[in-house]
Amino acid sequence: MLKPHFYVKGKDYLRKEDDLTGKIFEEEEAVRSVGGELFITDEITFSSSSLINTYFSKYPEETKIFLESFKKKYTSKDIINALSKIKDVKILLIGDIIIDEYHYCVGMGKSQKDNIIATKFLNEEVFLGGVLAAGNHLANFCDNITLLSLMGKKNNYKNFIFKHLNPNIKKNFYYSENIPTIIKRRFVDPAFLTKLFEVCYLDDTYRLESKIEKEICKYLSNFIKKFDMVIVADFGHGLITDNIVDIISKNANFLAINVQTNSANLGFNLITKFKRADYICIDEPELRLACHDKFSKLEDLILNISKKLRCKNIIITRGHRGSICYSKKDGFVEIPVFSTKVLDRIGAGDAFFSITSPCIFKNNPLELVGFIGNAAGALKVLIVGNRSSVEKLSLFRYITALLR
Repeated sequence: MLKPHFYVKGKDYLRKEDDLTGKIFEEEEAVRSVGGELFITDEITFSSSSLINTYFSKYPEETKIFLESFKKKYTSKDIINALSKIKDVKILLIGDIIIDEYHYCVGMGKSQKDNIIATKFLNEEVFLGGVLAAGNHLANFCDNITLLSLMGKKNNYKNFIFKHLNPNIKKNFYYSENIPTIIKRRFVDPAFLTKLFEVCYLDDTYRLESKIEKEICKYLSNFIKKFDMVIVADFGHGLITDNIVDIISKNANFLAINVQTNSANLGFNLITKFKRADYICIDEPELRLACHDKFSKLEDLILNISKKLRCKNIIITRGHRGSICYSKKDGFVEIPVFSTKVLDRIGAGDAFFSITSPCIFKNNPLELVGFIGNAAGALKVLIVGNRSSVEKLSLFRYITALLR
């Protein structure tokens, strides 16, 4: 509509191939199509992100000090290059399928006859959870993912899963006659996304049928060595048996593990069920449960698990306190939290774990990997449930803004 003679951009667009969006090429083509010309200026640039970070920083002092120090070692281009290099990693992703439902409702008051609060239903949303959410995060960065999981034949949500799972993910699903696909239904007040209570549709006594276990073990025995790495997202709902643990532990070329504690398995689903790992990513309560230790220093507990599982790389996520990272090569590194606003904590750990796992496999410095994980987590807590995944371009932009 405007048909400009001149379209002017700052010198940060001098190398068009560095534009994260790639839109500069389309803009130039659009301007030329109406007889205009693209001009790149040569003045000093004043990044709005840099000005905001310097003079109107919303981060606590600890985070500001960390970012200033980190910027002296790494540029946003360094980190984006590291993330770009995980694209070709061949991954086998294993874990439990979960369907997350959010039922939005508002309180109406106390029931006259019972000692309960009555609520009015408004609407609902359904999301992919568990290993499916981890897979969707990962598929934004890696092109070669095979997902191995178990689905119930009763109320299985198969069509929904196939529709919303990233099409780049190869599916290797097994089906059990004896269980429904796991559903976790949360009742949520939409005003502040306050979760009122949760109903889980699962069989917490379920044991994987022998026939299915043998089929999975046969597949793993035949194909596990063909993958660069195995990523296990174990939510403790019956898929990962002792026999499957043995095969994975013995044969995976590189093994990344996240073992989650939840209301259905509290104290029973621990990282120590595995025999070895190359990368472990769990939260602080899960570490303390695994060590049966409520009070000792985290560093001591991390060294304990590192020795027990012969694991060289461990990251412990700590919610609003950031993360603490350990490797035999780099020692301990603490990364403060970057998120200043939290919309929904559900799935932040899955995003952290799934995106950092191939970065560890690529032997990136631990401090850089921890930074990537905290950045991914900061983006994820702004997403309701798993309404969407952490997108590559969004993460690249956020990293660029953090380091200006």
